[in-house]
Amino acid sequence: MSSFNETLSTLDTFVWGPLFLIPLLLGTGLLLTVRLRGLQFRTLFIALRHGLIDRNDQSGEGDISNYQALTTALAATVGVGNIVGVATAISVGGPGSLFWMWVTGLVGMASKYAEAFLGVRFRTTDSAGEQSGGPQYYLERGIKGPVGKILGISFTFFAIIASFGIGNLTQANAVATGMHDAFGIQPWISGVIMFVCLGAVLLGGVQAIGRVTSAFVPLMILIYVVGAIVVLCINAAKIPGALALVFTDAFTGTAAAGGFLGSGIILALQMGVARGIFSNESGMGSASIAAAAAKTSHPVRQGLVSMTQTFIDTIIVVSFTGLVIISTGTWDQGKQNAGTMTADAFSTALPGHWGGMIVSVSLIFFAFSTIIGWSYYGERCMERLFGRHGALPYRLIFTVVVFFGATTELETVWTLADLANGLMALPNLIGLLVLSGLVARETLAYLRFDPKLRASHEDVAAYVANENNGWK
Repeated sequence: MSSFNETLSTLDTFVWGPLFLIPLLLGTGLLLTVRLRGLQFRTLFIALRHGLIDRNDQSGEGDISNYQALTTALAATVGVGNIVGVATAISVGGPGSLFWMWVTGLVGMASKYAEAFLGVRFRTTDSAGEQSGGPQYYLERGIKGPVGKILGISFTFFAIIASFGIGNLTQANAVATGMHDAFGIQPWISGVIMFVCLGAVLLGGVQAIGRVTSAFVPLMILIYVVGAIVVLCINAAKIPGALALVFTDAFTGTAAAGGFLGSGIILALQMGVARGIFSNESGMGSASIAAAAAKTSHPVRQGLVSMTQTFIDTIIVVSFTGLVIISTGTWDQGKQNAGTMTADAFSTALPGHWGGMIVSVSLIFFAFSTIIGWSYYGERCMERLFGRHGALPYRLIFTVVVFFGATTELETVWTLADLANGLMALPNLIGLLVLSGLVARETLAYLRFDPKLRASHEDVAAYVANENNGWK
């Protein structure tokens, strides 16, 4: 078993190393940023308004609102990575890792836009009359021939594995740990509670998932961010120094201090990008599965709404976690303390057990929401391979597995989940590069027609008919 773990760890290190996936992820995001003319910077406020204030673009086909699609994707991405993942990156790569997480988030917004655009652009209607899309469809339908088919099947296979790893076992374990730390509840009891709650949600399908996530995802993010703001206000005098560390250490490396062993620039970059992708999933293609279910009158509209998910996840939530850890001085405790580092940081500023309680409760909600979001991703991929009748067996197995995640040690599963993430991203990134011309051409054309996303359904329908590019 130890040799198997070592092999997995070696493969994981290579896939997420500085010579393979990291340059491909950053390179794809940069290329899309250039081809889309800095879309994520030019249209960010328009996209936030359309997704969070306008909310419902009910004029197009789809199963859930664009806001519910956004919160479903946020449910899957705002998870353990936003708390433990950030702490792990900083504990290994130093404060400079936070800078590279920001870079990953900013260029990743272009990747997230492109994959959500393609998810809607090439979505199809399944046998139950629901919209289904994502890399498992757009890779094959957008890239003709055997190459597209191989890429699509590869993504589907690795996404199913990832759904049980990053999307279930590891998250369930985090929930059980949080329940025990915060309330003294035994892991098997947490497993039973999650089994019942998850089963109840999954029985209702994507509509139930959309209703649940739209209700509690904004609340859970708000509670965590407010707690972080209080900590930062108390340590306001240390914020300039923390920011200086982030920027200087990103390009010079970090000297050994306390329990921190020191790191170079490459390690800071590697940890920042790897944990950044683990947190926001940009380039992995998973969020486009939720985007494809949205009611929208045009792929550009949902692409822009989905793009804001990366901004909220990384530029907001991850930033608060990182700055709290660095400004409170808990970042140098060493990798072995990464699991409790964020709670320790909150506890240094908040009275009594409030700091640890906020982090534990946030971890519970973040992790459980990730389970809900990934259940939908995995189910859609199962349907792609086995048809609609593959959905129910997947739901049953997925619900049972959550109990084992709560009650089992998962060192090997964490490594396998990380590896599956990388292998899942690879075919999607190749597809984004191949289809980048189509994405840029149709996006820029639509934004010339409707730059503020204010066009009526009738005007958009007339525009689509005039373009005649295959989108309906």
